[in-house]
Amino acid sequence: MAERIGILHPGEMGSAVAATIRNSGYEVCWVAEGRSHLTRARAESAGLTDAVSLTNLSRTCPVIVSVCPPEFADSVATEVLAQGFRGTYLDANAISPANKKRMAERMQSSGVQFVDGGIIGLPPKARAQTWMYLSGEQADQVACCFTAGPMECEVIGKEPGKASSLKMCYAAQNKGSIALLTAVMGAANHLGILDDLKRQWTRMGPALATEGHILRAAPKAWRWAPEMREIAATLDSAGMPPEFHLAAAKIFEMLREFKNTDGTSIEDVLSKLRTS
Repeated sequence: MAERIGILHPGEMGSAVAATIRNSGYEVCWVAEGRSHLTRARAESAGLTDAVSLTNLSRTCPVIVSVCPPEFADSVATEVLAQGFRGTYLDANAISPANKKRMAERMQSSGVQFVDGGIIGLPPKARAQTWMYLSGEQADQVACCFTAGPMECEVIGKEPGKASSLKMCYAAQNKGSIALLTAVMGAANHLGILDDLKRQWTRMGPALATEGHILRAAPKAWRWAPEMREIAATLDSAGMPPEFHLAAAKIFEMLREFKNTDGTSIEDVLSKLRTS
């Protein structure tokens, strides 16, 4: 396995991926050009090496890992192919298995070895909190890059799309339930019975979910909306109704303005939940 590994683009989760790779004994490179001050500071703190350009990163890193918002996954892969990259490409983005398989076919037809990745969990502070699942012919080799934590790694098959299937099904319940809770609380707030509803929840025993889940989700809702559409496509391909997660995407779209904000109140969030 290569000594230098490129990562595109190290946001909060991508930085955790990069930290795991570095802890496993590899130099991690990225491209600082066009990135925000916050991303640059995060990459510097993580000890990443600036490759200056995508062209140079593609030429000097035999392995490239993509961790970006799902709506950009395809364009990032296209940009890498345009550089003439012919190494191993790990797409660890939250997109449907059908889209992963199409990406794999496109990459492999250009001479690139493709590995499907699915990340489950929050950016980890310690081991056994977050998992990187891998599938593909080269998955075992890529797993060597994730041996020292904090992120755990597990290979679950040789077929691209399997890791993404697990990611999509897990997030369908995990994030989908937050969307449902948000919609229910938004409706209760509009109808003037929110406090009554919360009181009734406490009477029925430990709440299944709390407004804290919504407040933690709101700053990330901008990237969860496209993920809900990927989940809808996944369920549809498996013969399941996609409409719930299409509605979940609309709910998270309403919260887009809370992107990367801190200190948001539940009142502020619920006030945005109106379709008309």
